[in-house]
Amino acid sequence: MSAVPPLSDPFAPPANSAKPRGKPSVLGRQWHALHRAAGAVAAMAGVEVELDSPAISRFPEAVLEVQGWRRSLAEQGVADLAAVMEPGLNALISVHSRGGDAHTPARTLLQEFAAARDALLVLAPGPGELH
Repeated sequence: MSAVPPLSDPFAPPANSAKPRGKPSVLGRQWHALHRAAGAVAAMAGVEVELDSPAISRFPEAVLEVQGWRRSLAEQGVADLAAVMEPGLNALISVHSRGGDAHTPARTLLQEFAAARDALLVLAPGPGELH
């Protein structure tokens, strides 16, 4: 028997979710994949980063409830963040695999991720804000 616990499904809804949900949206899958990538970057940086607050968990669902510029900007922002994280993570993996020190660039990428993510969170309405 393995001592390593199985990895959870990165696209599954949070365990504390009382509201039944349907199939995850594309935005939701991208959002959760970004946070999995940020977790890997944080591990390389040797730091912790908040990846599962209520606002972070609710973001994809909340954004899909709004229309117009806020939704468009949020969707574009998630795509832009993915466009930064993918090559950044690939570069960090390359440096690490060659025995290089990836701590400082990982911290920098993580700071950029957190700043962009926090800016996106502002676009999502809070609970009850749409009613």
